[in-house]
Amino acid sequence: MLLSLLWPQQAAADETALTPERQASLRTLLHQECGSCHGLLLKGGLGPALTANALQDQSAQQIALTIMHGRPGTAMPAWNRFLQPAESLWLAHFLLHESDAAP
Repeated sequence: MLLSLLWPQQAAADETALTPERQASLRTLLHQECGSCHGLLLKGGLGPALTANALQDQSAQQIALTIMHGRPGTAMPAWNRFLQPAESLWLAHFLLHESDAAP
């Protein structure tokens, strides 16, 4: 798969190894940094909504790639200078499965 060519194959395994503290800091980053464009509740703003319902047609890998590399020609920046692949994949899973319940 293309993802395995771009990232180490252990990225998916490393995603589950993130400490609770790092997971909390990633949730904070999501709501503070991503929320500045996607809305404080991630329901849309300058950027589209990041709710599980809005993202249901995308895989976690697709979302993680967007987080890491941004979207050229849009305001969506690449976060690959600040996040590891496993962290972007954790964020993608969080958005798909837990974000609607998070504050």
